[in-house]
Amino acid sequence: MIAMRVVAIALLAAVAAVSCSTTATSRFYTLEATATADGASSAPGSVMVGPVTIPAAVDRPEFVVQVAPNRVEVEEFNRWVAPLSDSIARVVAGNLVVMLGTPEVATAPLANFNPAYLITIDVQRFDSIRGQAAVLEAVWTVRKTAGGETRSSRTVARETVQGDGFEALAAAHSRALAKLSGDIAAAIRAEAEQKP
Repeated sequence: MIAMRVVAIALLAAVAAVSCSTTATSRFYTLEATATADGASSAPGSVMVGPVTIPAAVDRPEFVVQVAPNRVEVEEFNRWVAPLSDSIARVVAGNLVVMLGTPEVATAPLANFNPAYLITIDVQRFDSIRGQAAVLEAVWTVRKTAGGETRSSRTVARETVQGDGFEALAAAHSRALAKLSGDIAAAIRAEAEQKP
């Protein structure tokens, strides 16, 4: 009887050790600014990016991956390192610094920073299709603070994922955000060329 207890305890200890050794570890991913200078003239004035809103379905740390037209999977161990709304604002701001040729781009109010342009972004789709595509659809506005003129538009970007992993998926989302940033930069330049 005692021998059976000892064997049972040893067996439980072995199972616990194996299960602990196979526990998955979380991996964290980030979005990156990928814009390159296009040689256009610098845009005058400073720019404030934000607020950025995103769909509730993807407003979480985990990757939400589309696996069928009406089904998604939440990837428990593949996560964004920061909230998507913050990351998108940061990436768009970083892209605009390069595209507009100005360091005066911020994502939050700063002391003595009076932006000439205010950017708001409403992300309506942020789809992740592993091994296939990253889809971004956003409505955005550019508002000139002097005079209050506003331009608004919609950007739809679909970027092919170059690989099967989550790093490739994050990179495709970064490229989609570069397209969004390019559309916003073009609107800022067009607004700057308008006569007062």
